[in-house]
Amino acid sequence: MKSRNIFIFIVILALVGGSAFVAINGAKFGNIEIVKAKDSIDLGLDLAGGVYVVLEAKTDAKGVELQRLMEQSKAIINERVNGLGVSEPNIAIEGENRIRVELAGIDDPQEAIDLIGKTAQLQFIDPDGNVVVTGKNVVSSEVQYHKDELGQQNIVVGLEFDKEGATNFAEVTGRLSENESQEDRVIFIVLDDQVISYPAVQYKEPITNGKAYITGGFDLDSASKLATLIRAGALPVEMEELQTSVIGPTLGLEAYERSIGALGIALLLIFAFMIVVYRVPGFIASIGLIIYTLIVIFTMSSLGVKLTLPGIAGLILSIGMAVDANVIIFERIKEEIKIGKTIRTAVDTGFKRALTSVMDSNITTLIAGVVLYYFGIGPIKGFGVTLIIGIIASMITAVIISKYLLKLVVSITGGKNTKLYGA
Repeated sequence: MKSRNIFIFIVILALVGGSAFVAINGAKFGNIEIVKAKDSIDLGLDLAGGVYVVLEAKTDAKGVELQRLMEQSKAIINERVNGLGVSEPNIAIEGENRIRVELAGIDDPQEAIDLIGKTAQLQFIDPDGNVVVTGKNVVSSEVQYHKDELGQQNIVVGLEFDKEGATNFAEVTGRLSENESQEDRVIFIVLDDQVISYPAVQYKEPITNGKAYITGGFDLDSASKLATLIRAGALPVEMEELQTSVIGPTLGLEAYERSIGALGIALLLIFAFMIVVYRVPGFIASIGLIIYTLIVIFTMSSLGVKLTLPGIAGLILSIGMAVDANVIIFERIKEEIKIGKTIRTAVDTGFKRALTSVMDSNITTLIAGVVLYYFGIGPIKGFGVTLIIGIIASMITAVIISKYLLKLVVSITGGKNTKLYGA
């Protein structure tokens, strides 16, 4: 049994050491290349550079009406930004009448600024390329439920036009309804030169009441998105550019390198402290912290989380929480050893009795991280998401992995020498 546990422990050390080496230096296995950990994580605006814009709505609207206008404007800007291919842009409503846009790592910041500020054009175009209705003619666009010929309720997008739009729509639907081919009865709905829907006229007579609905096997989300895009064919309110900043990556990348270096030094100092004070448990805690770091890096890389300078601060804070959890557990183990319990029993009892304190402290911090992520904007949100990932990883390593490794070492050493466990 002892030799088996030694083998398992050596394999775990080899895996952790190998994973850490690959994370730091990268590796290549045939056609498979693993990049360095610091290169696999997307960087936020403060590290990678990009564009920062604050827009303010010029309107006298208040309350619910102002909120509706701001949500529509945010939806349009989000659609435009996605067209730039920007990964996870940060677009948020600040206060009541401002929108903050952060675009990290884009190639042409000025193009992005021009695109954000321009007025969208929504057009309904017939098969001949004629513009028959524009966004200004759309009175409403909303999700509705409509019964089909079999009496089943289907999700549709209902449209209503103003007087001019109703007249033009009646003319085009009357003309297209005479065509036999469905392709010749299509009306293209185009936003910013991109087709967002292409319904075909189904009736054999013109639609004269200025109301129509778009079918097409929608679910609630897709119908809501299309309705929002049509309703917000142009920015519903004038936006004034309050602040625009093109941030270069030089200072950010320098800060990133320094932060990574500081994190490495912090980990080494923590390793030294834990080993000196707690001996074997400290060594196990050091292994657990390496595993914690690997879990965090893999999670952030897999989820595409953008790392910001406040996010790095969140990770360092979560490392502190992980160390704190180990300190609480190991102090409890020392107390159990001092009152005469065997090391095996002390380890089991120490983890059991410290669990409540560890879980309470981590869960309260986790709640704070969730609140920051949900209500925060920009760097605050980045701090929250990295704190959440770090806290979850620290609980896994401190409560589960460290306990398993420590019990493994106790079985190898025989659990006789209490000095090896800091007592």
